[in-house]
Amino acid sequence: MTESRSDQPSRAMEPSQWDALLRTAAREFAEAGYPHASLNRIIKSCGLSKSSFYYFVGSKAHLFDAVLAEFGPALLEQLDVPAVDDLGPDFWSAITGIVDRLLNAAGQDEIYLLLGRMWYLPGAPTSGASTLQRHLSTVDRWLAQALRAGRRAGAVRDDLPLELQARLLTATVRVFDEWSVQHRGAEDIPARELAHAQLGAVRRLLEAP
Repeated sequence: MTESRSDQPSRAMEPSQWDALLRTAAREFAEAGYPHASLNRIIKSCGLSKSSFYYFVGSKAHLFDAVLAEFGPALLEQLDVPAVDDLGPDFWSAITGIVDRLLNAAGQDEIYLLLGRMWYLPGAPTSGASTLQRHLSTVDRWLAQALRAGRRAGAVRDDLPLELQARLLTATVRVFDEWSVQHRGAEDIPARELAHAQLGAVRRLLEAP
């Protein structure tokens, strides 16, 4: 199998240098936005030469993908997302557990908050082959499968067409998630309290009577 260019640097650079590059890039993307993110600022902050940077990374799109490809799986491991077939009668407790683990991860390492902001950047690469699109599609599929499991367990209402319900859930989760990562620390409501209030709103929307 042919390696993608974004897979190569992690073996060509020292691990600490690669990690520093990706973290610096994540902060630049999250704060400046994708179109205005400056590769020159990233290169200067990391003490790299332009020639070595472009040899290892290639482009802004490759770097953006590399950040998501590196830290997305690490976040997924932190979340310990259960298989949908294991949600069962404790459906809402399991969902609450995922939310709490997400909050813990974001509180322990800034990279996960930056990663969340990168998901919603206007102009970011979202072609079918992009890491961002793969991540978004994975979340959408899991939400739809979780809905089916919740309906089978009697935890989720079934008086709406499943496809409509899935679209409603996906849109709601994305609005809440985007708001949370963009306003983290700027709201009077503590992050955990806000997250549980958002989950409560989703539960009232979906929970079986």
